[in-house]
Amino acid sequence: MSRRATGPKPEAFVELDRVSFGYDTTARVLSDLSLRFPRGQVTTILGGSGCGKTTLMRLVGGLQAADAGRVLIDGEVLDPRHRRRLYALRRRMGMLFQFGALFTDLTVYENVAFPLREHTSLPEAAVRDLVLMKLQAVGLRGAVGLRIGQLSGGMARRVALARAIALDPELILYDEPFAGLDPISIGVTAQLIRRLNDATGATSLVVSHDVAQCMAISDRVVLLARQGRIVAQGTPAQLMAGTDPETRQFLRGEPDGPLRFHHPAPGLAADFGLTA
Repeated sequence: MSRRATGPKPEAFVELDRVSFGYDTTARVLSDLSLRFPRGQVTTILGGSGCGKTTLMRLVGGLQAADAGRVLIDGEVLDPRHRRRLYALRRRMGMLFQFGALFTDLTVYENVAFPLREHTSLPEAAVRDLVLMKLQAVGLRGAVGLRIGQLSGGMARRVALARAIALDPELILYDEPFAGLDPISIGVTAQLIRRLNDATGATSLVVSHDVAQCMAISDRVVLLARQGRIVAQGTPAQLMAGTDPETRQFLRGEPDGPLRFHHPAPGLAADFGLTA
């Protein structure tokens, strides 16, 4: 297994080098994809359903292994088959799952304390101070004793974010952080992502369908199509000013354009005995 190179740190904290992946042998979800995610920046991955956004996130988090190519974290190859090194790399990551994945039988405090107790040997007084600090960062120090069932959807997402940053990760992965939230909670969550990135210097990778929020908080945006084909990438301003028809259609939510409403149906007329 490759070790992290000595010397200057790579500009990209996360790199995908000609990565291919499929859940079975019949179709590729990602095919020969290469991407670099700059250190210390918020990068959003946009794209339609089924383009491989969440799969990409799972590969970066070590939840799946690439069929071909390499995933590198801070210059080190991530290989889920090497469990010891995988766990060491995962300690440098925080993950915000789509629906929070909180422990519903635990309090807010116990949820945020969980990774600190699981991965460190800190005394309980230190755990307490860190939990309160992380909850303060997401505006929920006053909710410390509540059960998860007592929280709104937006509050629960913020608790999940406090838990994700409990170990001061260098890389934070956000999988659909705005899904199922009301407009106010979406705005709060978006600003938290931006503020936490600026305050901690972490590298943030966001997967989302929410064009407006992602354009407002991202340093860079990547637009994917089927099989992980890169349609466009650059700063939000560059993508919004672009003239590529597929990019313009997606960012503006236009019903007509290169992305068709009807799924291709070759041979359909012949199958039903129809004539063209």
